[in-house]
Amino acid sequence: MITFNDIRNNSNFATMINKANEYLRARGYTEHGYRHVNYVSRVTAYILSELGFDARMVELGAIAGYLHDIGNMHNRKHHGISGANIVFYELREMGMDIEEICTITTAIANHEEEIGQAVSPLTAALIIADKSDAHRTRVNRTHPGPPGIHDRVNLAILDSRLYVEKEKRTITLEITFDQTLCQIMDYFEIYLSRMEMCKEAATVLNCRFRLVINGLELLGHVETQAYDQTGT
Repeated sequence: MITFNDIRNNSNFATMINKANEYLRARGYTEHGYRHVNYVSRVTAYILSELGFDARMVELGAIAGYLHDIGNMHNRKHHGISGANIVFYELREMGMDIEEICTITTAIANHEEEIGQAVSPLTAALIIADKSDAHRTRVNRTHPGPPGIHDRVNLAILDSRLYVEKEKRTITLEITFDQTLCQIMDYFEIYLSRMEMCKEAATVLNCRFRLVINGLELLGHVETQAYDQTGT
């Protein structure tokens, strides 16, 4: 049985992660190297574990999270699909069970908002973990001049944490945002479609996704029915 440690110690995957991050850095994107993939791996596994999935599914989640961005070494466009194809081949070479490979690669191929959809619990957990990783440590600038909107938004995020409340069936992303550095509307310009994808993914896990910025719940609140004085 292929384990997460087997994946993490595989030199081919290490090279691909580095090359993907180098490509995106050259294009001015935020960090997509070991910091990001380890975060996504850890949070994907955390979500599945907290919601009661078995240990093997949790480990597959960790593997998918670690490998999800490898396709970026070729191109940003549709990197989920290209990455899934690469991962499929590499895992077959390692001798992994075909059912498990399909579970992992389906999640990788569907983690981007352009064409992806949460078609399974692992896919849903991977989407939420990936889209929740916004933080100033992701700024990856190599070019002079004023920072673009992605860098400004990430620099303004002083802290973020994602947590699951199983009994309440909620998955919450809490962000501390410095509005002296950037406007919250800039965050939504970049992340609104991603947060909507998280909201849809949470439903696959029978949960409600909440986005809380500076203590204010901006996405995921429960709608309440308004009644007039007659009770109608």
